[in-house]
Amino acid sequence: MNNINKYFYRFFIFILISVPMHVLSQSIKNKNKYTYVVREEKGDLNHDGKIDRVTVKMDTIDETRPLRLQIFLSQPNGKPALATSSDKIIEPQYPSENQGKFNGYQIPSFFIENGILKMWSEIKGGNITYHFKYNKGNFELIYVDKLTYNATKGYIDENTIFTETKFDLITGIRTESDEKLGSTKPLAVRKKRVFIKPLPKIQDVKFSDKDLY
Repeated sequence: MNNINKYFYRFFIFILISVPMHVLSQSIKNKNKYTYVVREEKGDLNHDGKIDRVTVKMDTIDETRPLRLQIFLSQPNGKPALATSSDKIIEPQYPSENQGKFNGYQIPSFFIENGILKMWSEIKGGNITYHFKYNKGNFELIYVDKLTYNATKGYIDENTIFTETKFDLITGIRTESDEKLGSTKPLAVRKKRVFIKPLPKIQDVKFSDKDLY
């Protein structure tokens, strides 16, 4: 009877160990689906004089074609380490709510200028550029520049009104300027203060947040 209990106990422990290991292996397998690199940018993001790397990878197995942003920072040993990752800042190419149809936008482009990571994205009737700055282990959204236009005839002509929005999240100053194509001064300027504290971190920004700015 003691031997039976002993073997039952060992079998029970084996089950407890094998189940989470199976779940873990599945989790790792799922995370590795983002294998196709569609964007890559290199530059110094944390002002240490070393080259860092930004990549955008696509999951080609999932029918929606989701995209993952990853930022790798250089380490003293010369090997890059993953600093942050996001699966929600870029819209899938074929969103489930579109019933399998293409979302109509190209994959965002990334630039590194003076230590600032810029993400340029197409949006309906224009484009938006997010500016992220590295601060104490996080990439914080510090500035948003958005350009939209209202083409009443369905195409851009001399009557099309362009609206440029500049939002400095550090000062809280948000400025909207309306102007026509070729005009030397704006038709209207609207300015207000909008404070967002704490500053949004890149891993918390969603592609749908374009409407917030």
